[in-house]
Amino acid sequence: MAAAAEPRPRAWLGGGSPRTSSPASSPDLGGGGRARLGPRSGPGSGPERAGARTPGPTAPGHTFRRVTLTKPTYCHLCSDFIWGLAGFLCDVCNFMSHEKCLKLVKTPCTSVAPSLVRVPVAHCFGPRGVYKRKFCAVCRKSLEVPALRCEVCELHVHPDCVPFACSDCRQCHQDGHRDHDMHYHHWREGNLPSGARCEVCRRTCGSSDVLAGLRCEWCGVQVHAVCSAALAPECWFGRLRTMVLPPACVRLLSRNFSKMHCFRISESAVPEPGEGDPAADRSAPACPGREVPPQESRPDKQTLRIFDGSDAVRRGHFRVISVPRQAGSGEVLVSAPHPRAAAVVAAPAGSSSTPDRTPQEAALRAYYIPEDPGDFELQALPAALRAGDPAAGALAQSDGALEEEGSRGPGPPESVSVAEALIIRALPRTQDVLKVYPAWLKVGVAYVSLRLTEDSTARTVVLEALPLLGRQAESPESFQLVEVLMGSRQVQRTVLADEELLLNRLRDIRQTSLRQMSQTRFYLAESRPVAPRVSLFIGGLPAGLSLQEYSSLLDEAVATKAGLVSVSHVYASQGAAVLDVACFEEAERLYMLVKDTAVHSRPLTALVLPDVLHTKLPPDCCPLLVFVNPKSGGLKGRDLLCSFRKLLNPHQVFELTNGGPLPGLHVFSQVPRFRVLVCGGDGTVGWVLSALEETRHHLACPEPSVAILPLGTGNDLGRVLRWGAGYSGEDLFSVLVSVDEADTVLVDRWTILLDAHQANGAENSMADLEPPKIVQMSNYCGIGIDAELSLDFHQAREEEPSKFTSRFHNKGVYVRVGLQKMSHSRSLHREIQLQVEQQQVELPSIEGLIFINIPSWGSGADLWGPDGDSRFEKPRMDDGLLEVVGVTGVMHMGQVQGGLRSGIRIAQGAYFRVTLLKATPVQVDGEPWVQAPGHMIISAVGPKVHMLRKAKQKPKKAGTPKDA
Repeated sequence: MAAAAEPRPRAWLGGGSPRTSSPASSPDLGGGGRARLGPRSGPGSGPERAGARTPGPTAPGHTFRRVTLTKPTYCHLCSDFIWGLAGFLCDVCNFMSHEKCLKLVKTPCTSVAPSLVRVPVAHCFGPRGVYKRKFCAVCRKSLEVPALRCEVCELHVHPDCVPFACSDCRQCHQDGHRDHDMHYHHWREGNLPSGARCEVCRRTCGSSDVLAGLRCEWCGVQVHAVCSAALAPECWFGRLRTMVLPPACVRLLSRNFSKMHCFRISESAVPEPGEGDPAADRSAPACPGREVPPQESRPDKQTLRIFDGSDAVRRGHFRVISVPRQAGSGEVLVSAPHPRAAAVVAAPAGSSSTPDRTPQEAALRAYYIPEDPGDFELQALPAALRAGDPAAGALAQSDGALEEEGSRGPGPPESVSVAEALIIRALPRTQDVLKVYPAWLKVGVAYVSLRLTEDSTARTVVLEALPLLGRQAESPESFQLVEVLMGSRQVQRTVLADEELLLNRLRDIRQTSLRQMSQTRFYLAESRPVAPRVSLFIGGLPAGLSLQEYSSLLDEAVATKAGLVSVSHVYASQGAAVLDVACFEEAERLYMLVKDTAVHSRPLTALVLPDVLHTKLPPDCCPLLVFVNPKSGGLKGRDLLCSFRKLLNPHQVFELTNGGPLPGLHVFSQVPRFRVLVCGGDGTVGWVLSALEETRHHLACPEPSVAILPLGTGNDLGRVLRWGAGYSGEDLFSVLVSVDEADTVLVDRWTILLDAHQANGAENSMADLEPPKIVQMSNYCGIGIDAELSLDFHQAREEEPSKFTSRFHNKGVYVRVGLQKMSHSRSLHREIQLQVEQQQVELPSIEGLIFINIPSWGSGADLWGPDGDSRFEKPRMDDGLLEVVGVTGVMHMGQVQGGLRSGIRIAQGAYFRVTLLKATPVQVDGEPWVQAPGHMIISAVGPKVHMLRKAKQKPKKAGTPKDA
């Protein structure tokens, strides 16, 4: 085995400035790909008509040809309009350019982009959605139909382009494979705001017409592709650098878990094309992802359906290409050069004109394979498949689907038959060239190329690659060859055995899928032992148990293995535990089993949690822990989750409906300084504050400051702290900047003890009474009519949650419920008794009694009123006092909310005792219930909470240029 015929290994520019020839997004490894500028021409697509190919300068992997434009077209490099009738189009990825811009093109073609990814990281695609004025990162076409979007980065793709997308998502944690402390820009091409300005030249770099411009997905800097070379390669996270959790400070060994599991993202229940769904639309035309234009349906064109390997045939996934139709002796001939299948060979028909391109070339372009068409052949489907061989099972089913799909081609239905469904195969090779990458070894090259023979094994490759990488002095026994499949949804790593014959290995991969071969790399890695350690959060357990009791309960429920699983943390008050698992397979088994297990008829929750390396955090770093309630505020929480994951590190964004606040607080338990952002209503804020109070003794930062992004209906605490009446689409980057600039204020927290056991001698009802319980309060506590209205609203929302999707509708329901209670009278002052500071207080004739801690009630109303009163002190949020106010009915409440009246001032104090003589509606911070007769004791709780109050400024609307 000898080194390939390259003068020297290609230099790795990872330590220098990443060039803009990196794949639509990721820093590249070195030189760009080759540009195949041959004499052939092929059919165009979109607004242009094919013309004669014109040789052009070398560009990274593109195959440019001159085309005649028939519609307004824009350059994908400078985003300017292309004047005149001629432009240059890449036959593979549809990159369009001015002639003057050809020499400046650095963006790689989709066919070579996978080879330029520095660290392969899989994407997290959510459910399909409609994304207006966005473009596919693979075929560069507009997303005119429901498409897919990565939940972690700004990658947008058509569903049938997903298998061809680069595994170039953001690297958000260390996983033991390619861990570096230096962080570089992570470029993503296109889909910028139309008014985006280049950081270098200050000219407009965004476009709503084409995929143009670059944006770093960590710091947010936006530049032209040409201008990016002028920037330093290191990324410092931009304006939000003190709020972002650096990837180098997060560790997660996720060998057996997908990125969806690692980032706690709900997986779509609908499988996408290319991912094992046999019912998906199997046809994909040669212009990737888009139907062949009607003008291509001509009698001189022939439609072929191409499979790239046995796996595609099994799944029934093919690509449609259009090639010139031959006649007579020159029509597509079928021969049998190999016993396994017949090959299809295209021959000229005695015509003086040469076909636009051979079927092999068209097939390779359809699958984005940048190799020489002469090394491949087209083969007909196996005869056993067409005959319905029972052993072929799924293959026969796929073949039936081919016949069914025939009418989808551009030609008439009779022009497409099963015989025109072909497989593209690589010709047998006695030698091959293998690129070996240095994994995490710090060397000065991107890869070395080695020539393989029939006798080449993984061990001989290691022996020959070490001297080329400058590691000849080290023992070969401490290295191993790792095969990495860089799929767009998951990156799979396989350690090859020393005796593995690599030439056979490559043949098997090509036989399975040629596309898979183009997405496979081989790394030379150190054989250092990796101590498996996975943290699993288990929620939904019974509360109040000890560590040994939780261990026994889990062992009984899911059969944990004592030698591999241990309980590291217990949160008894919330019924949760954290497991340390020392085996990847056991961690995966437990994760899947716990999600389908219930204890005491209560389903369990399982989450994979990362470890924050708090000792590596920069001194000025104060990361932001984000909690989002996706059910709050008209269901805007789903979009906020996705946006915050892209602006920050996804590991610092938690969904409250998936385990509550506890998993996030546990992840940040060792961080010395952090802040919290709660996205939800007043009830959500109270939920997070209660969790903070219960876990305070577990936190290295026992008093983190809390900011609010109001998503609820009332949002009274958010109003008081200047965060607004409710989120209405403001730019989230500006919201995060406001959080960073906010001031810390103190707010009182109150404890309410509910004791129903001391009602007036009701011995016959003692068995039905609830045990004493404690709730926390930040805003207000209502007894009587206001709690009754809140309870009716809550019950209506529980019955039909799908109707409560807007803040305006929610307030309308409140109004309707209030009108129904206009004539209601229960003389609350006769059903309750009030003591303030151990003194009995006589109540006036009221229907509602309200204890307020903040100057906002019922969506912003000032219930206490602005007028001074010599009997009481001026209310404040941190004075340790509650104000007691009464309302006479629904009409009075409406007048208060309209600013016409104030409530009836009754008392002010720090300790209250309320005796309920009858079952009465009660609500605390918007959470209502019916309280049985008994006592309510309200008193101040421990330390005050630290809240963040927004500075007075007007946030930017979404879509405006971000200040990077």
